[in-house]
Amino acid sequence: MKSLGRHILVEFHGCSSEILNDVPCIESSMVGAAKEAGATIISSVFHHFSPFGVSGVVVIQESHLAIHTWPEYRYAAVDLFTCGDSVNPWTSYKILKQAFEAEHGSAVEINRGQLDLLEKASIELGELRNEATQQLVVPKYSRSVWFTDRNENMALSIRHKGDCLFREKSPYQTVEVFDTFQYGKLLAVDKMVMCSEKDEKAYHEMIVHVPMVIEPDVKNVLVIGGGDGGSIREILRHDQVESVTMVEIDEAVVRASKEFLPSLSSAFDHPKLTLIIDDGIKYVKESADDSFDMIVIDSSDPVGPAEGLFSKDFYRDVYRCLRPGGVMTAQSESPHFNQKAFVELNHCLKEIFNPDSVFCYLAFIPTYPTGMWSFTYCTKGGKHPVADLDRQRSQQIAQAFDLEYYNTDIHGAAFCLPTFIQTMLGD
Repeated sequence: MKSLGRHILVEFHGCSSEILNDVPCIESSMVGAAKEAGATIISSVFHHFSPFGVSGVVVIQESHLAIHTWPEYRYAAVDLFTCGDSVNPWTSYKILKQAFEAEHGSAVEINRGQLDLLEKASIELGELRNEATQQLVVPKYSRSVWFTDRNENMALSIRHKGDCLFREKSPYQTVEVFDTFQYGKLLAVDKMVMCSEKDEKAYHEMIVHVPMVIEPDVKNVLVIGGGDGGSIREILRHDQVESVTMVEIDEAVVRASKEFLPSLSSAFDHPKLTLIIDDGIKYVKESADDSFDMIVIDSSDPVGPAEGLFSKDFYRDVYRCLRPGGVMTAQSESPHFNQKAFVELNHCLKEIFNPDSVFCYLAFIPTYPTGMWSFTYCTKGGKHPVADLDRQRSQQIAQAFDLEYYNTDIHGAAFCLPTFIQTMLGD
């Protein structure tokens, strides 16, 4: 050994773009490459960047393996640095080239700390050295792998346990399930958080029980989206409901939830439920007038297959197939994170339902970017969501269902909007 360390600067070209944008896959490949080279792994930290790219490092007892990827160019830059002669970095190089499906790889090796240029200092540690040697233990490997939901200006990162429990690229979107440290299992669609086990009840209780407390005679319900199952679970707690029709475009979302999110998906086998895997926009367009007492639009963000769920044509059909006196609720985005969609949807609904029948309300969901999320309550000549609140009925439902977020005071308070939101909506 003529140097203290071997440093290989690597470039991989023509890689799989999908792999280079996949945090768990890259982390697993880098860790595996370090192990195969004979390294002792101490920790790993990996992040995803918007809209493409992954950065990360595997810290080894013998130094590190680092990476940054550019999926849009099918390119990855990798740093392999090993000290001593017990680890062969070229083994890692070969493994990573194969793992990333690179068409071409190039590398330059640099000897770091050439011994003939160094003079070793004499350091006497005495008893401290002996004591430290006796206590020396192999460090415990820790993983720090992060899922990030972001736009071009802000992001929310959640640490998970490293492996993707479910991943499927359906005809519509990429569906994933991660096991997070703070929020339990998390469902993501196209790198956006849909729900987590720990805080999903804030979303599902508020989108469902707010209208159902106000309208006690709801019997026939339509749910558009909601493939995780949380909304139908809450709806079917109400005994007066006779039928629920749920139209979810992506069967992969339902399957992922059934397998990994049983606390959300418990109502999929309920006899009152009719599950239809189809386009919700098409289904509403073909539905008869005055078909439903309540419609819940439990959509993802307005991109991909959910984009049409934020259009005037869709909500005109929703209005048409809602019975007189009926109620609709929709998730209507974050006033902070997606202000444009939030405002445009509110104005769209006011045009269709008329301004006096459209009411924005809020809930706070930690795993959604900014934490503040909005819903919109609309009626077809029905009741006011606050003035017509039966507090006794509200309390009974909250207690009987053992709800975690919704209660009578929250019901009223949710419609009290901060001044900046009132200004934003022109109220």
